[in-house]
Parts: sequence; C-alpha cells; structure tokens
Amino acid sequence: MAGTNVPRASLAIVGGTGTYGADLHAELHPDVAVRDEELVFATPWGESPAFTLLEVADRKCLHVRLHGWRRGVSRGRASRQVFSVLQRAGVRRIVSDAGVGSLNTLLDPGDLVIPDDFVDLTTDRDRGGMIVGDHLLIMRDPVCPLGRETLRAVAADLAPERRLFPRGTYVVTEGPRFESPAEVRRLQQYGDIVGQSFAPEVWLARDIGACYAGIYVVVNYGEGVVTEWSHDELKRIFEDDSKLMARIILAVAAAWPEDDEGCDCRALRRPSLLK
Repeated sequence: MAGTNVPRASLAIVGGTGTYGADLHAELHPDVAVRDEELVFATPWGESPAFTLLEVADRKCLHVRLHGWRRGVSRGRASRQVFSVLQRAGVRRIVSDAGVGSLNTLLDPGDLVIPDDFVDLTTDRDRGGMIVGDHLLIMRDPVCPLGRETLRAVAADLAPERRLFPRGTYVVTEGPRFESPAEVRRLQQYGDIVGQSFAPEVWLARDIGACYAGIYVVVNYGEGVVTEWSHDELKRIFEDDSKLMARIILAVAAAWPEDDEGCDCRALRRPSLLK
C-alpha cells in the first residue's frame, strides 16, 4: 500500500540506464548505507515508483531507478510522481544519469557528457502541469553550474582515461522509439546528444526549488551519424559502464556542496517578472 509520509532528504538520485546494471549500495562507495527500501507513496498523479532511502556521507538521499518509468505509466506522469515525492521530501539537489545517442560527430560511444543546456522536443509530457506551479521558471541556466562542476571533478578523478565533455546540449525526444536518419539530421542543428529523460525533469526540478545536474554516457551514434550502431556494442557499454557510472553518481551526491555559493538556481525561480 502506498504511504503518505515521505522521509526528509536533501539529495536525490534519479537513476537511469547508465546505472541500471549496478547496485547503489555500500560496496560501490564507502560512505553509503541503505536506510529503507521499496518506499512507495501516493501522489496526485498516481502511485509513485519504489524509492530507496540512502545515507550518503551523513546526508539523506532518495534514489529512484529508471527515472520512475514503468510499463503502463506515461513518462510525463512518472516524472510528476517522482518530483512530487522529491518536493515533499525537501530535496534541494538532484543528480541524474542515462545512456544517450550522439548527434555530434565528435562524440563516440563511451564518452561522458555533462550537458549545460537542452532543447525539449517532447510532445506529450507537459499536460500534467507543474508540481508547485506558483513561480515563473527562468531557464537561463537550466543546469546547476555547481552540480556540473562537482560532476566534472568527480568524473575526471574516477575515470581519468575517459573523454569527458563538461558542456553540451541535450535534445529530448518523446520516445519510446529511436529517431529516423532524417530526424537525426534535423536534431543535429539543435544539440550534441539525444535521449528521452532530461525533460520535464530539468524544469520540474526548478519548479520544486531544486538544483539539477546529470552525467550521460554515449551508448550509440544517432542514425546516420558516423556509422551504424550495434546492439551488442550498446549492450556492452551499458553492462561495462554501469558500476563506473554508479560510483560517479554516489561520489557526486557525497561531494556536492551544501551551500549555494556559485549557484543561482533558486534565484531563477521567481514569483513574477516584477519580483
């Protein structure tokens, strides 16, 4: 039965396909402990996915897998279920991951990208409205600069052999299908990577007054970019990189500074243009 008492937490990990094959437990980071599991909550958008309550370096953290997506639940609805829970928990910082496709011919499978901007081309994800909805959301700096810098430093330390790109534009498509070659040619005008998880999360985070940042592993070329992608190669990257991505995500949760120096995310959530 879904509960209503959401535990307090200052951090959240919205886990995607990048960490799907890993277990975010203490064996992946010495400062992580599991405090509760299989936590399901009632929300205005239906029953939430299951959360795990972690303690990361003495900070409470809620973790949800695969962005909350489940069969029979639209992605927009799942996002609102997740962010409704995070808002009630008092979450202030959210770190995310996923596998993405390359739109930029300079990006190869296995590369890591920390985007600083996005283009939302989804068509069916904003009908459910906001979680809070009482502020104007300015998307001048949609991704928290402090979160991005923390991700960059941690990823460079834990994966020094990897090509790491600390900025880029994430183009969000509706899914669940992949894009056609003609669509990819159009999307190349908009950004560097393509996936299905960044929106509405990035602006729902601002709606609830939280910072948002993510790291994404390139798992394939978009159709018509460089060469045809292989299912076996995509599967290998997901399997081989999952523990690395989990270590990065957990280390970022532990290292992300608690003060807001260098971060204007909450100032970009305003009651109106005049205030």
